[in-house]
Amino acid sequence: MNQRILVTGGAGYVGSHLVAALLDRGESVTVLDNLLTGHREAVPAGVALIVADLNDGAAIDAVLSDGHWDAVFHFASLSQVGESMRMPLRYLQDNAGNGIRLIDGCVRHGVERFVLSSTAALFNLDSDAPIPEDAPIDPQSAYGDSKWMIERALRWAGQVHGLRSACLRYFNAAGADPAGRLGEDHRPESHLIPLVIDAALGRRAALDVYGDDYNTADGTCIRDYVHVSDLASAHLLALDALREASVVWNLGNGAGHSVKQVIASVERVSALKVPYRIVGRRAGDAGVLVASSVRAQQAGWRPVHGDLDDIVSTAFAWRQAHPNGYGG
Repeated sequence: MNQRILVTGGAGYVGSHLVAALLDRGESVTVLDNLLTGHREAVPAGVALIVADLNDGAAIDAVLSDGHWDAVFHFASLSQVGESMRMPLRYLQDNAGNGIRLIDGCVRHGVERFVLSSTAALFNLDSDAPIPEDAPIDPQSAYGDSKWMIERALRWAGQVHGLRSACLRYFNAAGADPAGRLGEDHRPESHLIPLVIDAALGRRAALDVYGDDYNTADGTCIRDYVHVSDLASAHLLALDALREASVVWNLGNGAGHSVKQVIASVERVSALKVPYRIVGRRAGDAGVLVASSVRAQQAGWRPVHGDLDDIVSTAFAWRQAHPNGYGG
């Protein structure tokens, strides 16, 4: 029997890929999105789209009281680290405040499972060693702290009210649906791989590389890039795991790549030159963030698109086929 699932932020990048994965396995999906950064065109035909904001408590109550929901996936949030350092209170209000409001609604309306799109920005470890889930939490940005507040709220909701939750801390979502149905379209774009691709295609000026004096082999930041479709499969696995107990998983490939290595990958895949320039460091950026995904792997998760060139090739295909993103 199919499950009835609510996906907040389901018109966004990772959320839309999760919606597609849920549909592929036969679930009944409703998307709730304010379309501030999401795209109506990213919601598949036949999927109910509720345009509402999570700060509207009455609207959220109306949705959650409309019959039984088997689970809620929560993606809706502001997500730019740099912006959060300029507007920290907005991030805490929008992300943490709205997230806690949604959790409270789920508790009051009998939702039993909640899957949170969390972040590796909870950590502040400058080490080549993959980061486990029990590493010290020390957010270096208001964005990271806002997600940590939601994780703590979920812990209390579970302890006091029995809400089972999955906190999925993924590192750098990247790539696009291999079937070409969906891709990455942020406005403005903030993720490295599409920015590098656009620089290669001449759609933007030279790429800004934020610092080349980190303690890494080539001096640029190292991140763990995980394909967005692999993230979607991990969310499905977490949903099933929540039948038994709450989980906290780090999600990544377990191997990091520097900014310069990403540039080299785009040049290999595209056969184009990437213009870039070195600028100063960006506030809130750690030097190295690489995931240990042992817990998810023990539960059966196996990334299919682990190779960086594979990730880049799906992103490049999407950008070529959709030069204006979902805008045409």
